This record gives sequence, structure tokens and C-alpha cells, in this order.
Amino acid sequence: MKMRRQPNILLTGTPGVGKTTLGKELAQRTGLAYVNIGDLAQEGDLYDGYDQEYQCPILDEDRVVDELDEKMSRGDNTQLYTRLESRGYTGKKLQDNVQCEIFQTIYEEAIESYKEELVHQLPSNTPEDLERNLEQIGQWAQQWIKDHN
Repeated sequence: MKMRRQPNILLTGTPGVGKTTLGKELAQRTGLAYVNIGDLAQEGDLYDGYDQEYQCPILDEDRVVDELDEKMSRGDNTQLYTRLESRGYTGKKLQDNVQCEIFQTIYEEAIESYKEELVHQLPSNTPEDLERNLEQIGQWAQQWIKDHN
């Protein structure tokens, strides 16, 4: 029996832009598996120390990627600032995350790491954005499945 191939969709962005909401809803609508890297790291203790300045654990990226490989083989800055502030982000951690979004650091890193045609930047500021993003990503996933099975 041939196993049906599924796409891997990586949602990135600074904290508070809606990755978890989008990922969970996308998984529900498409039947794809949802993996939250923060939860995965916590469950597997995939850390490489603690960052005192940002008051958070440091991900061991190599171990996270290894764990993911194993599993697979088997905005608006005002809104972002408010969201992060409500989560208890303060000082340098708050400023750096908002600046990261302003300078599109994560997007640029994705462009450098993957084929440019695979990287898409979608707005995530309103419930309407969420719905449009779910529709668009769902269409991309359906097309990928069609093209690869």
C-alpha cells in the first residue's frame, strides 16, 4: 500500500502574530498534523541553556530539527506590541521582538534558507486575515498533495 504524501508547512513569525491560531485551525481544516515547536521543545527538553537577558530557554536547534525529522519520517506593530505586552513581555525582549517584525528579520531569514517561491508573507492582523490565510494555505496544501501523489 502506497503511503499518501503530505506537505510540510512551516509557520514562522515573531511572538503574538497568530501562528498557533492559524496552525491549529489549518490542521483542523486540512487534516494535516500540527506541531508547536515550543511544546515539542518543552516535552523533549530540547534546550541549550537559559537566556538571562530574555528570561527564556534557548532552543537547541539541531535537536529540534532531529526531533522533527524523526516525527516526519514517521503585521501590525501596534497590535503586536499590545499582544506581547499582554503576555508579560517587557523591556528589551518586547522591544527586540517588535523590531524584529519591523525589520522583517524572520522573513529575510526564511528567504535565505528556502527557495524563494516557497516562502510567502501573509498579513496576520485581523480575523479576516486569518480566514484569508487559512483559505490560501489550504489551497496550496491541496495543490501540493495533487502534484505529489
